[in-house]
Amino acid sequence: QVQLVESGGGLVQPGGSLRLSCAPSESIFSFDVMGWYRQAPGKQRELVATVTSGGSTSYVDSVKGRFTISRDNAKNTFYLQMTSLKPEDTAVYYCNAVHSLRARTYWGQGTQVTVSS
Repeated sequence: QVQLVESGGGLVQPGGSLRLSCAPSESIFSFDVMGWYRQAPGKQRELVATVTSGGSTSYVDSVKGRFTISRDNAKNTFYLQMTSLKPEDTAVYYCNAVHSLRARTYWGQGTQVTVSS
């Protein structure tokens, strides 16, 4: 069973930065798309950012210019760098990886990000 292990959440003041990490238990080259979702209390889970196996990235409009998704093949890890954080970014963040050949989607355990003064 593939596992995605997340780390890096926490409490940060508005305007601050955090970096989330997600380390799959198998090679990230196995996955066609990797991404980050978030879910705030009382809201639906939303897609925040994705990176493909070819390195293409996409972002939800609300985080463009503030968040950056990246991957480090040597460390077998992908990241979400978050800057200029706002209280509305407060949510549980989940990493996600899609293996098209297996028709499987894998999820991390979730990490809490709280933006508050």
